[in-house]
Amino acid sequence: MNGGLVAEGDGMGRIFVSHAEADGPWAEWAAWQLEHVGYDVELDAWDWSTGDNVVVRTNAALERHGVRVLVLLSTAYFEQDRAAMREWAAVLAGSGRLIPVRLDDVEIPAMLAPLLTCSLAGLDEADARRSLVDAVAGPRRPEHGPTFPRSGGGPGRRFPGSLPRVWNLPGRNAGFTGRDELLARLRQAFTTDSTVAVRALRGRGGVGKTQLAIEYAYRFAATYELAWWISSEEAALVPDQLATLAVRTGVARPDAPVGEACEALAAELRSSGRWLLVFDNAEDPAALTRHLPSGGGHVLITSRTPGWQPRAVPIDVDAFTRAESIALLRNRVPHLSGADADALAEALEDLPLALEQAAALLADGLTAGQYRQLLEERISEVLDEGRPDGYPVSLAAQIGLSAARLAETSAAALTLLHACALLAPEPFPLHACVRRPGAEPPPVLAGLLGDPLAVRRALNALAGQGLARVQDGMVQLHRLTQAVVRDQLAPADRASGTRAAEALLAAAVPASAGDPANWPVWSDLVPHALALDPAELGTEAGRFAVLDACWYLMDGGHATAALPPLTGLFGTWTERFGPDHPHTLRAAQFLVRAHADTGDLARARELNEETLVRMRLVLGEDHPDTLVGAAYLATLLAASGQTQAARRVEEETLAQMRRVLGEDDPHTLAVSASLANRLDALGDGKAARTLGEDTLARMRRVLGEDHPVTLTNAGNLANRHAQSGDPEAARALAEDTLARQRRTVGEDDPRTLTTAYNLTALLLTSGRTEEARRLAEDTMTRQRRVLGWDHPDTLRTAHNLSVVLSACGDLQAARKLDEDTLARRQSFGADHPDTLRTAVNLAIRLWRLGETEAGRALAEDSLSRMRRVLGGNHPDTVNTAELLRTLAGEGTDEDPGEAR
Repeated sequence: MNGGLVAEGDGMGRIFVSHAEADGPWAEWAAWQLEHVGYDVELDAWDWSTGDNVVVRTNAALERHGVRVLVLLSTAYFEQDRAAMREWAAVLAGSGRLIPVRLDDVEIPAMLAPLLTCSLAGLDEADARRSLVDAVAGPRRPEHGPTFPRSGGGPGRRFPGSLPRVWNLPGRNAGFTGRDELLARLRQAFTTDSTVAVRALRGRGGVGKTQLAIEYAYRFAATYELAWWISSEEAALVPDQLATLAVRTGVARPDAPVGEACEALAAELRSSGRWLLVFDNAEDPAALTRHLPSGGGHVLITSRTPGWQPRAVPIDVDAFTRAESIALLRNRVPHLSGADADALAEALEDLPLALEQAAALLADGLTAGQYRQLLEERISEVLDEGRPDGYPVSLAAQIGLSAARLAETSAAALTLLHACALLAPEPFPLHACVRRPGAEPPPVLAGLLGDPLAVRRALNALAGQGLARVQDGMVQLHRLTQAVVRDQLAPADRASGTRAAEALLAAAVPASAGDPANWPVWSDLVPHALALDPAELGTEAGRFAVLDACWYLMDGGHATAALPPLTGLFGTWTERFGPDHPHTLRAAQFLVRAHADTGDLARARELNEETLVRMRLVLGEDHPDTLVGAAYLATLLAASGQTQAARRVEEETLAQMRRVLGEDDPHTLAVSASLANRLDALGDGKAARTLGEDTLARMRRVLGEDHPVTLTNAGNLANRHAQSGDPEAARALAEDTLARQRRTVGEDDPRTLTTAYNLTALLLTSGRTEEARRLAEDTMTRQRRVLGWDHPDTLRTAHNLSVVLSACGDLQAARKLDEDTLARRQSFGADHPDTLRTAVNLAIRLWRLGETEAGRALAEDSLSRMRRVLGGNHPDTVNTAELLRTLAGEGTDEDPGEAR
């Protein structure tokens, strides 16, 4: 609700004028008429400043003693907040303070119908003015007032809907939808400016800037005595159009030279007001500036170009709101369902021109499903159909023309456009691109990479054609623009665009995917790396950049997202290069980890063993990739429960790495840390602690104290402190490590969650049961969200949480969690050590709940399997045998301990 105060000088009270934003011209006309019969008018569009709180000012007006409300009722008025309006209307109507005036044939709510005193619908100006004044102040007639518009015009405001004598605006769009808020903001921007107001409607092609300018001119036509439209795409043609205006206003002869006519027009505009000039589709701010007039009128510019400041105050025009999009589609196609309209609006990015074109095709019989399918399969063709009146070209043609103009002005910008069309629709961090030694980008990009000025020029050229968003060194094509440009690429352009996209990606990738300092850039790059077609990658740098992006995903616990692209890379490169090509072998290594991280240990081990054989033959026993493959084999053996075999492989691999790579190489340190874990699992705690402490000291020196790998090893060492009888040192180290990980890699990072899992056990051992429960529950919730319910890490935390729940006395919750964990761990195999540990804990839970026979049967089965898989002397086997004796009544009376 908008409004203004009207105070009569003879003490009859104050009147508040309430109106919809869309009825601003009516409010201005009414306020002018009332002012000229003696009222003192305060109107929002005239007197309120930008930043005023409309709600506060409106409420203050309504709360004044004796205020009556003149409400201008229309269809637009009741499209606002009905509940709020009815609330105040009911109060005021009951007190006799409401004066309803109807502007159109809107249906009036029952509570207001008895109070209607007049309607302005269908009246001419004279009758409308009399009715308005009668409704507010009784049947008084002013002696003089503004004449109805006729030849020659006049200084007063005309009846809303009447047009100025000097007028050449294009025809009004009868189906114009939405934009009320933007139109009201534009009007306020014009009317609150004390000097000549120059506003630039700025936005990409198809967003409706021209239609918005036309609607503004028609909606507020009564406030102008002159309105002139100037097509400004070609700046050289602007003077001729201004000269024509000079002739129409009578300030220049028809045969006057163009320059002379323009000077005469400029002088006339400087000395007058209430005029509107619209410069449509202006693309060169510098060229247009000399044609912008001064004076008391308004200048409205429409443009795709962002660089209008300080020549004009920009007003950004974005896509429709979703409600506006749905309204447009359903107004044009009444049988269209709300769900289909919403889906189409989503697919078309709420872009007005695209929506208009879609509505035209749907109105001709195309179904919503057929349209969406065509949009996916033949986007350029479908977006070239259904061009509505008022738009010079279709959306597809408009994008094509913009690209053609770009080709004439900037080869680098055109190449950048083609590259971005083949990358992801997310923003690309162009600011991160640098020239890499030995990397040769396409010649057209060679001068762009690493040259801030060249980058700025290319980005400005892209933005100037309305083809991309540019901000803070990031460039992003709109999804529809991207799809159309990609679809319109000729084969040669697509090939060169792919080469450029690959060069941009390779130029932007940081040195390491494992360094947290590089993660913000990696986060921006991953979508683009995965968008490239693996078969079209032509350089080693490009291929390895894509692989590193997948490694970054796996480090963050997103192996499920990395698995499909890695599968595609491996398959494509196997077919293209052969299974023994170094790039194929590296892709295989990455795919091994993806299978393992998603729980498919059998496939991971099979592929790893096959790849390791090929690496040893092709690359050699001492090649770093071969050594990394051997180390990962040990990890897979351990995950499968073959701890002794894993230890042997790691000891051999570590010796080779120390000899080939050196003791402080990050790969060597990683295997050293892994071997310490293996020694720990086999019960050699002293050797594990010694190796772990040496490895941690080296990592802190080589990688840094807060490096993710260093912190992971610190967490492992904390466990060894606990096992060696130093729980305080263990807990202190674990808590310090967890705090550092939360700060550096984040609370949801899998490595952080592993440390939290380990700290849970340390807290429980220290008797801090409730604290352990809270940490375990939080950790499991995060792991389920980040890694999934069946991930090995998630199940380890669930296993630990059941122990904590049991310690807290919640046996039923512990049993339920054990049963779920055991069922999920069956995918590892019934003989897997983790599966057997959960089975033993469930047996204890059953025994404590009084189900002795079921507990004993489960413990007997687990013991049999442990003896076969782990051996009779393994700690888990020994503990389970003691448990079974307790369950049979042959052991001690103490509660059996649980496997953690």
